[in-house]
Formats: sequence, C-alpha cells, structure tokens
Amino acid sequence: MNETPQVTYQHRRAEFAGQRDAHDQRSRRFGNLNLLLILAALGAVGLALWYSATALFALAGLSFVGLVWSFVSHRRARAAAQRAGLLARINEEGTARLARDWSALPRPSLPRVGDPEAVIDPSTAADLDLLGAVSLEHLLNTPGTAVGKATLRRWILNPAAVETVQARQAAVAELAPLIELRQEIMLQGRLIGRPQSGYDQFIEWAEDAPWLSQRRGLLWIARLLTLLTAGLLIAQIAGLPAFPALIAVVAINLVVSYTTGLRANADLDRIAARQNVFSAFAGIFDLIARQPFDSAEMQHIQHVLGSGENTAGGQLRRLARLMPLVEIRRSMFFFIVQALTLWSFHVLWLLEKWQQQAGQEVRGWLDALGESEALIALATLRFDQPDWVFPAAAQDGTARLSARKMAHPLLPSDAAVGNDVEVGPVGTFLFVTGSNMSGKSTLLRAIGVNSVLAQMGGPVSAAEMQLPPVLVASSMRVQDSLDQGVSYFMAELRRLKAIVDRADQTEARKTRPLLYLLDEILQGTNTSERRVAARQVILHLLRSGAIGAVSTHDLTLADAPDLAVASVPVHLTESFTDGPDGPAMDFDYTLRPGIATSTNALKLMALVGLPLDTDDITGD
Repeated sequence: MNETPQVTYQHRRAEFAGQRDAHDQRSRRFGNLNLLLILAALGAVGLALWYSATALFALAGLSFVGLVWSFVSHRRARAAAQRAGLLARINEEGTARLARDWSALPRPSLPRVGDPEAVIDPSTAADLDLLGAVSLEHLLNTPGTAVGKATLRRWILNPAAVETVQARQAAVAELAPLIELRQEIMLQGRLIGRPQSGYDQFIEWAEDAPWLSQRRGLLWIARLLTLLTAGLLIAQIAGLPAFPALIAVVAINLVVSYTTGLRANADLDRIAARQNVFSAFAGIFDLIARQPFDSAEMQHIQHVLGSGENTAGGQLRRLARLMPLVEIRRSMFFFIVQALTLWSFHVLWLLEKWQQQAGQEVRGWLDALGESEALIALATLRFDQPDWVFPAAAQDGTARLSARKMAHPLLPSDAAVGNDVEVGPVGTFLFVTGSNMSGKSTLLRAIGVNSVLAQMGGPVSAAEMQLPPVLVASSMRVQDSLDQGVSYFMAELRRLKAIVDRADQTEARKTRPLLYLLDEILQGTNTSERRVAARQVILHLLRSGAIGAVSTHDLTLADAPDLAVASVPVHLTESFTDGPDGPAMDFDYTLRPGIATSTNALKLMALVGLPLDTDDITGD
C-alpha cells in the first residue's frame, strides 16, 4: 500500500535527521582528532629539534600527513551533516505544508508587490493572497534560487496559453512521484541561494561582445610585455644588468593596467559576481540531464541544457575551473603579480574564449533552471495533494467555469469544504448571498485562486474542474487612504472602474474573457444608491462578455428584472444550537441554491454581548 504524503515526509525526515546526527558526531570526532594531531606534530617537531632525532622528524611528518587527512575528512563530515540537515528540514516543511502551518514554511523572499507588467494586477494579487506570506506563492515556495523564485512568481501573475498549461501539466505529473530528484534539486537550490543581481551582471557579461578578443593589438601587447618582463627578470637573476629595463617595463605594465586594464577588471568583476555558484548550477543541470523524461516540457528543458560534451553542466564546470585565476585578484600580493604579468588580461582572454563558445546559451540555461524549479514547486503540490485534479480546458468554446467539490487551496484539507460551482456562461453571473462569516469571501477566493493555479499548469483543489482561458480580476479587500485623501467608497469605485475597463479591453481585443469576483459590492454607500450603482456595474460587465461572481448582504439586489434573469443565486447559511455556555452558531460552508433566507447580524451582537433593545428588534 502506498504511503500517504505525511507518512513519507515523516519517514524521510527521520532518516535524514539520523544521518545529520551521525555526521555531526563524526565531525566532532575529527575536530578533536585535528587538535590531537596538531599537538602531536608540534610536540614531535619540538622534541626533534631538541634531541636532533630523525625518528621524531619522521613522526612529525606522519602527524602532518594525518592532519591533512583529518582536515579533509572533517570538512566532508561537516558538508554531509549540512546536506542531511537541509534534507531533514525540507521534509519537515513538507509536513508543515500539508497542515498549512505557515510559520514553519520559508517565507517568499521577493518583495510583496506585483509586477507592473503582469497580467494579474497588484490589487487582485492582494485580494486573492497570491503573493507574500500566507499565500499561493508561500504554499509553492520550494525554489531555492533567485531565478526559480522569479519564474514561479511570473507564472502566478501571468496565465499561460492552453497548450502551455497542458505541457506543464504533463511535466508536473511526471515529476510528482520523483521525490528524490525533486528534493535533491531543492537542496542544491538552497545551497546556491543569494540575490538576483549577481545573475543579471553575469548574464550581461555573457551576452556582451568580447572586449579584449576584439582588440587583438592590445592582447598582443599584453603578451609581449609579459614575455619581456619574464625575460628581463631571468636576465637579472642570471646576473645580467637588466634591472633598469625591468623597472621601465614594469612601469609600462602598470600604466596599461590602470588605463585600458580598468575595463578588463570591470569584466572580471561581472563574472565573479556569481562565481561561487557555477559548479552548483552544474550539479542541478546534471541531475536534470541524467533523468529520463517522457513529457515534452522536460525534454525541451533537457534539449536547452545540451547533450554530449557541450552540456550546460560541463560548460559551467569549465568556467568554475577558471574562477581561482580570477580570485587571485583578491590577494594582497596581486599588485605585484599584475605589475609583472598583466594577469587580468590573460585571465580575461581565457574567459572570453568560454564566453564566445557558451555565452549566448547562459540566459537559456538559467531560464531552464527557473522553469524546472517552478515545475517542481507545482509537482510538490501535486504530490502533497493526491486527491486534487488537473483541470481541463473547456471543450465547447463557451466561457463557463465549472467545478465539482471546489475548495480553497490555502486551507488545510481537513478544514476545506468543497462545493459544486458554476460561473458563466456569458450573460450570467453567480450571485452569492449569505449571512456574516458564512464563507462568501472564501468561496470567491477559492474560485480565483484555483483559476490561477489552473492556468499555471498545476493541480486544483477540486474533484473535477473545467474552465476556459480567463483573466482574473477582483474587488475584495478595498482600503481607504488617509494620505491620499481617498475614502473607502471612492477606493472601491476606482477598483470597479479598473475592472470594467479591463472587461471592455478583453472584449475589444477578443482575448481571454474577464473572470470578475466582486465581494460585498459597493458596501461603502447607502442602500438605495448601492442598488442602482451595483446594478449598473453588473449590467455593464454582463454586456462586455465577462463572467463572474458577486457576493452581497443586500438580498434585494437581484430583484431588478434585468439582473434577476441573469443571476444564478446561491447562498451559504448558519445554524444555531444551544451549547453549555448558551446559544452557539455553526457554519457548514455548504453552497445551496437560491437567495439566503436569513441574516445573523443581530444574533452575532447578542453572542458577543453587545446590548440590544428588544423593542427595536420586534419593531423591525
């Protein structure tokens, strides 16, 4: 019988925690051995010098050899402990993710702001909890590299085409059971980490035209000056009077270094910005390249990463082997090295040979890495939630979203209540009514977040789901602005205007229809004006070819004949029971057909102990 995801995570966490503890113990033993061998070597040397005993010198030599072995073993044990500890942590996070224990999950490191060029606007991203802490991004936050995190966010905010979604679904389904591969790539990504800026500098250099190789005259001058310096230095050592000429050539070397050589150093700085991760990237690329894949998306990624001797992993290892030559510049003696050899020119020439062969491929490699990490994030969600499904594209060409047992993806499975939901076709809207705390907002967010997940290529929290390509827009968490002098009502009007304009644009361009989600529409004004204004907004959206859902406390909003024929009314309700501490209110969060028949504001007031005038209640 297959293990549940929770049991799998618990077993793997225990296994890696045990490995971590064992490696920690080995590391401590080697640390103690290092100290003993240092003392033994020093003692043997001291006694050998004191007694002039050859055997003691041999003992000191053996102690030194043992010390080198112990240092290497100590370093390996520490690295193994770090690796096992990170894998244990990754599996702890898997258990926390199942329970939606957000405090135990790594928070998204990118700023909680939307991309101004993204399809989904920042207000909708905030309404639906797409970004930041306790969000869809937080739930999917398994990428370790900056490019992986950026790709995941881009996928959240930009719905993909149907063909792309289907290709991603196949890749996600293939990656989901490969837990060892997924967690190994997560591990390598965490070991890389660090911010995006270094990647950008390195890509900029890789895609630039080579600077030094295009200046053949300067390159040959650097080579000749280096040979001349070496010859004069040898002559001086041999006793020939070459010192004045040597000083003159060194002076020329310094002039070249601090004029044209400044550009060479600038290029070396751009390369060194991410020099510590090249071999780590190579490890990830090798993992992807070695795994046999059937899905077209993963095969495409493998194709981008190359094959044979020119794989991305092999090329980056070649580059990594050149990095110690770049790092010599950090030495306190580099001034002397540069003055004698024009070191930076020769190193840059070697790097530009690599640049000309592989530089134009770098962006594609990093894009492939980002896509791999984003697919792994979705595959991890698929593994975590085996009862979720991949949605299907609507086949009949109508703008209709339908789902069976749809629930909110950010809620733990044992707390999420699934409902059958249908939004559309064009000319209709889902009209959600219900009392306070009954789950209207959660229902609208469930529709929105699942629609975003679906168009990323991931699984959705439903037993079945079909939807057309849609653009999600919402008006839910509207806020006034004291510093801008904007009231709540004006802020909501501006949000609704943006949604109406977006619907008109999608209709005019014949692009994917708008899926609007309006929660407690126009609650910032009086009842009579709200009905008129809300009716006009909804009618405009109906005429623009948009589909959507509207929630409200105003049970009379759909009384208008033109809205009544277009609305599909559903409601959520509550029940009251007598508990040991008095009346208690319960919600089942189950969607029912029709308009809500009850309200609960006054009952809630009584439950929290606010004073009520029974005459007012009776009079009402």
